[in-house]
Amino acid sequence: MLKLAKLFNKGASAKPLPRVPEGERFYVIGDIHGRCDLFDELILAIENDDRKAGDARSTVVMLGDLIDRGPESARVIETARQWRDHRAVRYIAGNHEEMFLESFEDKEMLRHFLKHGGRETVLSYGIKKKRYNELTMKELQAELHELVPAKHRKFLAEMEDIIVAGDYVFVHAGINPKHSLEDQKQSDLRWIRERFLKHREPFSHVVVHGHTIFEDIEHTDYRIGIDTGAFRTGKLTALVLEGDQRRLIQTQDIDGTIAVTDKEFA
Repeated sequence: MLKLAKLFNKGASAKPLPRVPEGERFYVIGDIHGRCDLFDELILAIENDDRKAGDARSTVVMLGDLIDRGPESARVIETARQWRDHRAVRYIAGNHEEMFLESFEDKEMLRHFLKHGGRETVLSYGIKKKRYNELTMKELQAELHELVPAKHRKFLAEMEDIIVAGDYVFVHAGINPKHSLEDQKQSDLRWIRERFLKHREPFSHVVVHGHTIFEDIEHTDYRIGIDTGAFRTGKLTALVLEGDQRRLIQTQDIDGTIAVTDKEFA
């Protein structure tokens, strides 16, 4: 019986786990959507974790949708900008950043943007609700040019679309399963949903993405979704990748108090 077992197991080996490059550590942050209170605490948690975790070349990757829906989009942008003064941070553009930038010149896009959480972003720049409600779309568009600092628009416009790290690829929404990483369209990287989420075959890399809200992270052998709905659930997630190890750092608003949790997952 033992010989038979050996025969069937001959040549079989455990599938190697996906890895990031040796000597590197990545902290990948899901959609913040204006919840700067959760973001503030996550920054502190990441900085503390990085000090304790030992020597490595650490990089923070933000997966986009920093803005809209939550109350403090302007402060999230400024906080994210300033963080890069202290460590390596890379920023991926989400569909909400795209809508925001296009709203400065396109009134129809502005209308669409406001309906999908953009109202909260505009208000976060200090305009009073009474004045906001009185403005026509044309007037509001002109006001945006005065309200939003040029450095914020420049920061958003310079965001990346895709980042590869070893066996992983970081994007906002997902990838089109029909195309290689080199042939992905920007629109898919920022907006795709069902075609990507329903795909059941391997990709060339494990895709780490946001865009679609899950109660907790959703992961398969081929993708990891880390948008835990900060503006809705009060939970913001960072995925930590080092070697073939994966951990989570999460900040969560529990009755007005923000708790930090750190856990591993397979």
